Amino acid sequence: MSASLVGSEMCIRDRSNTTLEEIARFIEAHDTFAICGHVNPDGDCLGAGLALEHGLRALGKQVVGLLATEDPVEEKLGFLPGLENLVPAKDFTDEVEVFIAIDVPNVERLKDAAAVHDRAKHHITIDHHASETSMAELNYVDPASASASDLAWELLKLLNATGKDQALCALTGIMTDTGRFSYQNVNPTCFIHAAETVEAGAEPNLIAREFFQSRSLPSLRLEQLMLSRMMFFCGGAFVCSYLKDTDFEKQGAIRDDAESLIDILRGIAGVRVALILKENGKGEIRGSLRAKDETDVAQIARDFGGGGHKAAAGLTYHKSLADALIEVPTDVIETCFPEDAEAEVERLCILIRSLREELDD
Repeated sequence: MSASLVGSEMCIRDRSNTTLEEIARFIEAHDTFAICGHVNPDGDCLGAGLALEHGLRALGKQVVGLLATEDPVEEKLGFLPGLENLVPAKDFTDEVEVFIAIDVPNVERLKDAAAVHDRAKHHITIDHHASETSMAELNYVDPASASASDLAWELLKLLNATGKDQALCALTGIMTDTGRFSYQNVNPTCFIHAAETVEAGAEPNLIAREFFQSRSLPSLRLEQLMLSRMMFFCGGAFVCSYLKDTDFEKQGAIRDDAESLIDILRGIAGVRVALILKENGKGEIRGSLRAKDETDVAQIARDFGGGGHKAAAGLTYHKSLADALIEVPTDVIETCFPEDAEAEVERLCILIRSLREELDD
């Protein structure tokens, strides 16, 4: 195990009850596995899970990769080897010895896969999200890790099960969860792992082309709408915007087309915290939060039943978009900018009231 991972293990001892070495030995002693990540899986969740799936299969294990729901995954991740073989958890009825939860902190985030988890004899969690609860006998959580894919790659090295497919999947997770090594979560270990995956056959240019350089025209049109609706608070340090269901319909866009938009807001000079709220077509609002400094946006997400990392977090809101545009930004302002809170929240409420007719349309 690399020195940085050893160091981080000491600081998370209260969250983990095992080591990656012990997990490797446990895997070697068992034969049938199901692997699943969280709902709405991103590049890290899918990359880490698929890397483990390829690695365990190379060891002669019987492995099924599951999706927490039957919702389609991001088209931009279609290049990942093995993605086409993932099974919606609700369609999987077999028994497995071991359920591995990757990049997911609790059973609720497993959605349909929770039933498979409950049927399994043994449970392993490998994650980099801090959590107050545990759902596994073997629980390894390292919030200091830049990505779950870093942990998956470290485990595959311990199993002597690295390979080209595993490397491509792991590097995809590392690159996407660090924003191509530009976010605050970047550490020396993720660069070491990136180099190792490239040496094993992963192609960073393939990931860049397929994931970062393949935006659709509908995505660009959604960006125009989002930019036209930007609202700045606290001297420009906080920006928020929104998208409605009708925006997706009118632009011929799918939900994935809006996934990268939060980073546009985050990239504005002077912004410390960015928020985008999007209707998800199911009567809910999906919120994405990003921070460019040491502001902890995960705490805000947790206030609404969500979660994530200090600099990147998400939430689901169950009332109207108009309500969301008052309640979530208010929490951001009061939590992150308390010195401006009273005046800025009042200005926010006046602004959203003026938009009521448009928001309800």
